[in-house]
Amino acid sequence: MVCFFSWNLWSLKFKPVAKKPKYEVKESPVHGRGVFAAKDIKKGKKIIEYTGNIISWEEANQRFIDNEGHSFTMFFGIDEERVIDGAENGNEARFINHSCKPNCVAKNKEGRIFIYSKKKIKEGKELFYDYRLEIEGKITKKILKKYACFCGSKECRGTQLDIKKKKEES
Repeated sequence: MVCFFSWNLWSLKFKPVAKKPKYEVKESPVHGRGVFAAKDIKKGKKIIEYTGNIISWEEANQRFIDNEGHSFTMFFGIDEERVIDGAENGNEARFINHSCKPNCVAKNKEGRIFIYSKKKIKEGKELFYDYRLEIEGKITKKILKKYACFCGSKECRGTQLDIKKKKEES
């Protein structure tokens, strides 16, 4: 009996403590749902991995729904051949919104995409990274409207597209 009682006290004393998550998903004032810091996040911290089914770019192009209004995507390019489709088996990272002045950055680590903080992020602040989307063909006013940015920062370029890279290619 004493041995059982001692074991119960030991197991209660050394149970792992659940950590408060770094983020939470809720409605965003910028666009749809967003991801917000659930506690202060230090600069340079890994926040979350972008997950989902890994597919080819060809498959991604077939799955892409080209609506007439504002386009949004849950695809994240890994390399020239592969893409993560966050809409299928994806996690909360798919809800991180775009900003032209982001507080996070996406890093490719051996074919896996991780979101890191670029600076200290206070509890309650929304997480953003710059999508810098790339599309084929000419960027027209219609395309710019389709990929409009809603971040509202002073540095806003008005689009989620990587127009700087597109200009360099021209």
